[in-house]
Amino acid sequence: MINIQNLHFSYRKKKVFTGLSLQLQAGHIYGLLGKNGTGKSTLLRNIAGLLFPNQGTIDVLGYTPGDRKPAFLQEIFLVPEEFHMPDVNVEHLIKYHSVFYPRFNQQQFERYIGEFEIPMHSSFESMSYGQKKKTLIAFGLACNTSLLLMDEPTNGLDIMSKSQFRKVMAGALDESKCVVISTHQVKDLENLIDRITIIDEGAILFDQTIENITRKLSFRISFDSEEVKQSLYSESSLRGSAIIAANTEGEESKLDLELLYKAIVLNRQSIQSAFNA
Repeated sequence: MINIQNLHFSYRKKKVFTGLSLQLQAGHIYGLLGKNGTGKSTLLRNIAGLLFPNQGTIDVLGYTPGDRKPAFLQEIFLVPEEFHMPDVNVEHLIKYHSVFYPRFNQQQFERYIGEFEIPMHSSFESMSYGQKKKTLIAFGLACNTSLLLMDEPTNGLDIMSKSQFRKVMAGALDESKCVVISTHQVKDLENLIDRITIIDEGAILFDQTIENITRKLSFRISFDSEEVKQSLYSESSLRGSAIIAANTEGEESKLDLELLYKAIVLNRQSIQSAFNA
């Protein structure tokens, strides 16, 4: 689906990527995690063909994104973090923009905006930022492109809207689609993504499936000071210490994505040792 090899990219004198390589496949929802300014949006825009590598190659569905060929454009949809919507209503959006996407499904779109509680006759002028974003997300999903890129999709959404977003996304994936969601709000995606890629300072710090993470690592609360001392990562809380330990007994535990993210950023080598064993 996506094959990135030796990607170099910079904004004038500011280097963002120096030799980044990454492969993404259909049938997955990828979480592209990292702090603001680490290159997540830049990577998505390179994949979409809106920015161009200084060096290296990007292959998406057999196309070079920067060529912006119509056959490529109808297979990809980007929901950007910042966007401008024209002063039209939702029906106008469907009529004049859905024609660029051969697999657009209006019934799906109506179901999605129904989940988001947005009336079909609404105009963008009357919508809040969050409502506009939800409409754009619904439209992107209904386009049924092979690749859907979403840049900080939960920014600007309230608690209920985030819950609606997770519900809609959970039912939208099939084996032919690849979804890449970039965010720094890791809790919003905890039960949604099935593979995690963490970027920091333009480099990939961590890239593993959720299945492999929970097989190799154990997440739990501990009151045992010796256990905390021997853990791969620990963090004090009012109800004990939240720890990440090597899963040597094959036990099942619930992934704490926020704890894992902090552990990798602050103590990457310790966490990586569990996967190298």
